[in-house]
Amino acid sequence: MRRTLESLFRRVLRSRIGVAAGIAVLVLGVLGTARLVAGPADPTDGLSSRPRQPITTVDPHEGDDGVIATPVPRSPRTRPGEPTPEQTATRFTAAWLEGPATTAEQWQAGLRPLSTSGLTEKLAGADPQGVPAEKVTGAVTLRPRTEAFTEVLVPLETGRLRLELVAPDGRWLVDAVDWERE
Repeated sequence: MRRTLESLFRRVLRSRIGVAAGIAVLVLGVLGTARLVAGPADPTDGLSSRPRQPITTVDPHEGDDGVIATPVPRSPRTRPGEPTPEQTATRFTAAWLEGPATTAEQWQAGLRPLSTSGLTEKLAGADPQGVPAEKVTGAVTLRPRTEAFTEVLVPLETGRLRLELVAPDGRWLVDAVDWERE
């Protein structure tokens, strides 16, 4: 019997399972003792005394009261004498749609004054014959993001042209072109 107990203590208590079992017994003992010392629970505590109506701290008719509110985008700023974002987008779209009727050099020359240097570099190897539309079918839609960044949507007969315009110094230039087919 003595050897069996010694063997049990040496093997079991020195293993991971034995240590985990010892810790579990210790934790359960502490919790049980705490419950005995604390006495009976108060029936008015917890969910039994919840309010009959929701607790409101803000007038529910006041709108968004969240901490993370979407700010209203500022109107784009244009330097005096420079074209507005809508005018720049309209001119760029007209030059972009002339692609199939012109050479690559003429097409790029028409886009260059209305584009950022980054976009000009990206369009350097583009084939103007790949322009998938021929005409504008509606008014441009402006989606202002900041005073110096806006998105413009131009409806075309086969889809929609999405232009991103930037104006770090008040002069609007197209920085990105995306085509959405309908």
